[in-house]
Amino acid sequence: MYRGKQYLCSMASVMTPVRMARMLRPRPDDAHKGTMGHALLVAGSAGVGGCAVLAAESCLRAGVGKLTVCTPVCNRLLVQVSVPEAVLRTLPHLGVNAPSSDARGYSQWQAVGIGPGIGPDAGVLLHSVLALSAPLPLAVDADALRVLAVCPEWVGLLRGRAVLTPHGGEMLALARGLLACEGGLSGGDALLRAVCRLAVEAGVWVVLKGHPTHVCHPDGRVDLCPRGNAGMATAGAGDVLTGIVTGLLAQGYEPGQAASLGVWLHATAGDRAAGRLGQEAMLARDIIAHLCEAWSELHKAG
Repeated sequence: MYRGKQYLCSMASVMTPVRMARMLRPRPDDAHKGTMGHALLVAGSAGVGGCAVLAAESCLRAGVGKLTVCTPVCNRLLVQVSVPEAVLRTLPHLGVNAPSSDARGYSQWQAVGIGPGIGPDAGVLLHSVLALSAPLPLAVDADALRVLAVCPEWVGLLRGRAVLTPHGGEMLALARGLLACEGGLSGGDALLRAVCRLAVEAGVWVVLKGHPTHVCHPDGRVDLCPRGNAGMATAGAGDVLTGIVTGLLAQGYEPGQAASLGVWLHATAGDRAAGRLGQEAMLARDIIAHLCEAWSELHKAG
């Protein structure tokens, strides 16, 4: 477990359109799908195949050239019909199977996203992906974070390459499981300090989802996103963020860039959706539908 000193976050830097635009990587005129990155998404289980669909669609909208979705066979038809652009790799059960049985199998991908809807019993799967995918960058979310919280010995497999995207409840589990924090984390400041400590000690990038959303870097820096709204408090919104971050990582963005840029695009698209539909009527898929406008605004700012 990580029992180091209590890290205090340095003053947060507020994200702006111009600052985010500076992170953009030019898309070459002669680009093709083979040069724009190939992402692997491990997502979904029986009854929650929609997690895989949402993460996959948002990953593609983030600009990645190719995408492979690894999901249980029960989700085959749903994913193929909903996301025809993706390559499908089905497994009998994500709890005991993995996308590849050796490290060489991961050489075809440039980044891996894992967690949305994989279920709480996917420990074997998660350890296999973490161990065999190195040194590929990772986006880790949802059920994968819950599993990680009870397996602190696996955290070393994430150092220098992983973006974790917990909401408050998942971060609380991580703080107790990985940092041995007991109680006293209900306040926003205390939880944010735990996020910063995890980022610094584990050498990972941690996105604490909320309003505002914070991105904590391993060097102690904190980025704050002033955008986003209560309409994004809807099922699947986190899966959309996972897909965006995974897509950016696969295109070659550094983890810190992918985390901050992904949060910005996600929040901007959410604000555009809320402006048209109203917060109460928003669905996660509406965030995806407005990613094109978020990208357009970002390019204009640059």
